[in-house]
Amino acid sequence: MADYQGACHCGTVRFVVSAEPDETTSCDCSLCVKKNARMIRVPEAGLTITAGRDALATYEWNTHIARHHFCTRCGIYTFHRKRSDPGSFGVNVFCLEGFDPESLPHRRAEGRSMSVAGAGKLPG
Repeated sequence: MADYQGACHCGTVRFVVSAEPDETTSCDCSLCVKKNARMIRVPEAGLTITAGRDALATYEWNTHIARHHFCTRCGIYTFHRKRSDPGSFGVNVFCLEGFDPESLPHRRAEGRSMSVAGAGKLPG
């Protein structure tokens, strides 16, 4: 099992990932397209926040299963609880020190077709 140190841009949020990733992924859902991150899947027990927990903000939408975490100081997306696998996290590989995203195959995950809660309902 490899350990990777991770941090947001300003260094306020720090974490350690223990995982053996076999691929990186990107997603084409409306949120992931805008944040433009490449991720690795990490089991829940493989992510430890070591600093800055109080500086993390969480964005939830739609089904509220996925929880996207970002630093309130610099705004960088660090990781999220996965909707498709709530027992694991998607971790932004660009936050990991010494991790070469080009060393693994890359898969484009299809999130655009995931169901949207309340689809077809008018707001309000």
